[in-house]
Amino acid sequence: SEFACAYCGISNVSCVAQCVKTKKWFCNGRSNGLPASCLIYHLVRSRNKEVRLHESSPLGDMTLECYVTGATNVFNLGFVPCKDENVVVLVTREAAQSNPATLKELNLDLALWEPLIQDKVFLPWLLQMPDKKEIDRARPVNPGKVIKLEELWKTNPEATLDDVENDDGDGEVRPVALTYEDAHLYQGVFGPLIQLEADYDKAQRESQTKDDVTVRWDIGLNKRRIAYFSFGADENAVSVTLGDSLQLRLLIQTKNEQRSWQGQGVVIKFTAQEEVGVEMYGMDAPVEYTNGYSVDFLWKGTSYERAQQALESFAEDETSVSGYIYLKLMGKDPEDMFLSGDFPKKLTAPGLPELNQSQHDAVKTVLQRPLSLVQGPPGTGKTVTSATLVYHLAKRGNGQVIVCAPSNVAVDHLAEKIEKTGLKVVRISSRSREHLVSSVEHLTLHYQVANIGGSTHKAFQKLQQLKNELGELSAGDEKKYRNAQKKLEREILENADVICTTAVGAGDPRLANFRFRMVLIDESTQATEPECLIPIVMGAKQVVMVGDHKQLGPVVTCKQAYAAGLAQSLFERLIALGIQPIRLQIQYRMHPCLSEFPSNTFYDGTLQNGVSAIERTLSHIDFPWPVPSKPMMFWSQTGQEEMSASGTSFLNRAEASAVEKCVTHLLNAGVSPEQIGVVTPYEGQRAYVVQHMTRVGVLHPQLYKDIQVASVDSFQGKEKDFIIMTCVRSNEKSGIGFLSDPRRLNVAITRARSGLIVIGNPKVLNKQHLFHEMLTHFRENGCLVEGTLGSLKECMV
Repeated sequence: SEFACAYCGISNVSCVAQCVKTKKWFCNGRSNGLPASCLIYHLVRSRNKEVRLHESSPLGDMTLECYVTGATNVFNLGFVPCKDENVVVLVTREAAQSNPATLKELNLDLALWEPLIQDKVFLPWLLQMPDKKEIDRARPVNPGKVIKLEELWKTNPEATLDDVENDDGDGEVRPVALTYEDAHLYQGVFGPLIQLEADYDKAQRESQTKDDVTVRWDIGLNKRRIAYFSFGADENAVSVTLGDSLQLRLLIQTKNEQRSWQGQGVVIKFTAQEEVGVEMYGMDAPVEYTNGYSVDFLWKGTSYERAQQALESFAEDETSVSGYIYLKLMGKDPEDMFLSGDFPKKLTAPGLPELNQSQHDAVKTVLQRPLSLVQGPPGTGKTVTSATLVYHLAKRGNGQVIVCAPSNVAVDHLAEKIEKTGLKVVRISSRSREHLVSSVEHLTLHYQVANIGGSTHKAFQKLQQLKNELGELSAGDEKKYRNAQKKLEREILENADVICTTAVGAGDPRLANFRFRMVLIDESTQATEPECLIPIVMGAKQVVMVGDHKQLGPVVTCKQAYAAGLAQSLFERLIALGIQPIRLQIQYRMHPCLSEFPSNTFYDGTLQNGVSAIERTLSHIDFPWPVPSKPMMFWSQTGQEEMSASGTSFLNRAEASAVEKCVTHLLNAGVSPEQIGVVTPYEGQRAYVVQHMTRVGVLHPQLYKDIQVASVDSFQGKEKDFIIMTCVRSNEKSGIGFLSDPRRLNVAITRARSGLIVIGNPKVLNKQHLFHEMLTHFRENGCLVEGTLGSLKECMV
């Protein structure tokens, strides 16, 4: 039948609806193995949002749309029953909240608004669910087959499930192992995984083109054109970071001509109005036009290429690492080795805080070993320990130390601390980041090149001045400029005691002829194994990895690469091989009552408090903590989760409302916005909380805007006085998704210094053993509560 579900074949017309974009029909049944109904699953996979009902449906043949605005994204649509008649009105979540005049005359109770999609199916009064008999007779489908079919439809819209071969053997990859016979086999496992991730990342990046963008043009200090534009703040917004490459395109049509322009540039800033600022490379931007631009995201494969190069050196070049490190990385068990060398009794480095006993023992042990893992739980002074280690390594006289971390922020932070010890530090960053403002500007290679003395430098400065004035140089001058620049860079790098860069940055061509016998990698648990290898294969004889495998790991976006183990850090593999990490044990961040649960759950009860309850009590702040001496609570909210606008995430209106009440209470009590962080694992909730607070909050909107509301992942490494966590998931059957990753929970609750509020549905979360333990902890402390903020009472789950 022409109305049969394109996945499972169910053709009962009261159960199917059409995807407007693809013109295909899908049913509202959860077919044996999909996590949502066929229709919802298709909309999410194809990123389509519009649905048309069959003529026999209760609403007839119509495209679902909002009565007020005509908006058609079904993930935002809901209904409100009419008080007088037996009618329902379809309106978006936003329209129901702003209650425009068109709705006022209808006599509706907008508090009764409910989404059309609940528990990943359309409400049965709108679209029936197939019965058990129909589902049993239907074609069996599973996510694997359906995803292949969706891919096939892009090139052949007529394809059916029969065209999807049942072979799951396409591009099988070998999973990572614990031990490897040799470096060639090692490369044979990791090489294909990096390729998979690179291909996936490229496809993702390039599919994000935005059309019809309005651009505001400006001129930068160096005469370069700067394009400002914004992408809208919905949660499908593309993630753009500083240093990204973008391309702008415009079709210019005038009376007598039609021509297309395109130009590339790099993201250099974000304005307070959330605009993206892109500095263009060329000088020919059509600045007289502001509308109708398209923006493409240009993919840079540098990080993947460098990881592949590192695997290559590791396999081919005997001198890339010492024999001992080679054997350890292969998972073999060479004889223990101790490094001789004198180091002072007192290990605290000049310019840095005095080490506590556990930091002192860690530094002492690390200095004597060729390979060590240092585990730094939240707030234990990882950076000070790392900087102290680097100081002693550099003072050994075995050459330069290379210091890396996966993220630029972490590298800057560490460079700043190491410089305090009096060592000569150079921070090398990629060329595309050179014009970004940095907290360690004076340490960067490009800054030092521009401000060094000497004769090469005079010639270089002249050319630099010329380049700034003209925007570009003649070919001959450009060559002279490059040569002078190279010579200066080499000179500065050779004179450094310590070179700081991201792990990928260690593969920078400017470091190609350098060898580093000593390597320290901070945040090493957030890097993939091949990424960690990049600085290691530059001649390492002593490797120190600092991190915490109980916090979030590396981000791997390709499911196949993830399943094969690419997201396991080298740090974790070495622990699995029996290398004992040296753990820092005194935490200086959290109020003692806040460190108790994470210490017992994630760190075997070993965390000691370096701060007292008094130091972490903000006595002037009045907040209704259930137990005044324990600034923590779990506030029960039982409202249902809803799918967010993208169909790929969740939001929870009851929890968002509770967040706003807590925030407003704290702000009124004299807490500044910078002291508060709102953490949520779901992008849909993040976007919703931001708009809900400014819409409903009674204080000045800017106060709410200044509060950081972000995913758990972007809070890693940061801290706030008060953390409010909204858990979001609240449903009858689907479970709690990736909330159940223990590392995510650990990071979320260990960001807070003086107060923690967790908001969630205890009945749903209780089913998961880790949350069960946390809820038990809150209950035993008298901090599991329900009711209104003004009259909280203990909650019995």
